[in-house]
Amino acid sequence: MAKKNADAPKYSKETYKYWYESMQLQRKFEEKCGQLYGMQKIKGFCHLYIGQEACSSGSRSALIEGDKYITAYRDHGIPLALGTSPNAIMAELYGKITGASKGKGGSMHIFDKEVGFVGGHGIVGAQIPMGAGLAFAEKYKKTGNVSITYFGDGATRQGALHEAFNMAMTWKLPAIFVVENNGYAMGTSVARTSNVTELYKIGEAYDMPSEPVDAMNVEAVHEAVSRAAARARAGEGPTFLEFRTYRYRGHSMSDPQKYRSKEEVEAYKDRDPIEQVKATILEHNILTQAELDEIDAKIKVQVQESVDFAETSPFPDKSEAYKDVYVEENYPFIEE
Repeated sequence: MAKKNADAPKYSKETYKYWYESMQLQRKFEEKCGQLYGMQKIKGFCHLYIGQEACSSGSRSALIEGDKYITAYRDHGIPLALGTSPNAIMAELYGKITGASKGKGGSMHIFDKEVGFVGGHGIVGAQIPMGAGLAFAEKYKKTGNVSITYFGDGATRQGALHEAFNMAMTWKLPAIFVVENNGYAMGTSVARTSNVTELYKIGEAYDMPSEPVDAMNVEAVHEAVSRAAARARAGEGPTFLEFRTYRYRGHSMSDPQKYRSKEEVEAYKDRDPIEQVKATILEHNILTQAELDEIDAKIKVQVQESVDFAETSPFPDKSEAYKDVYVEENYPFIEE
């Protein structure tokens, strides 16, 4: 079990409630996805966020409306934390027209413009320069907003990262770059693929403020992202954060996980982010166990409703194949 925090709570009741409810929704939603994948209801690639929920919820509580989020293909948790309907995400996983991307993206390509979520990208590291571009747009338009770009530890070896870091620092872009370091690039440990194992130090080569973050603790994530956002909004440029986190499931649903021990996984579960925030909530009487049970019951209903919605939604009509490809509806390269 997670250790209790002996200090007084740092944040409001609403914040702790959001953290618990948001992370628990992600956890239960992803657990259901795992079940449905085994039943072949969800097909193709599927990467679960179980264990990493503090990364998304802690970031969301630190940022404001209008900020932009972009990530790789482990992308169900972040839009849930931002408020995207579980129905829309589940329907997308089923390939239905009512999905967040109209059934055309699937698990790896969730988008929701309304909450500032710009995907869901399948090419490793490709979203890093795109995140810098989002920050450039915010600076150019003088919105006061920032972009936050997430990527896995494997993506830190991509050249696009170094190009984006150099440009972001040169132009002092309002960007937050986050490596969600869960220890493994697919099934290969950081130590086997990188001479630099403390990944935050990569940012220091560009004089970018960089720091490691205990991302099994939602409060630590919130505080680190708050500092980075304040710097960005003040015109001081980007920050690089190494979120030290862990995924309890495999890289994807097809991963047999032979590269790590059960003992290692259990050791991280002892630091579970949901159990940590739950311990703080109960210790300081922020919410009662009965109130937490009510939240759990509501989430159970939400998740089941998302499944029912996906099951009963129609697949896209074949005419949808040519839609949302070009901005101009009658682009000349499309012919019947």
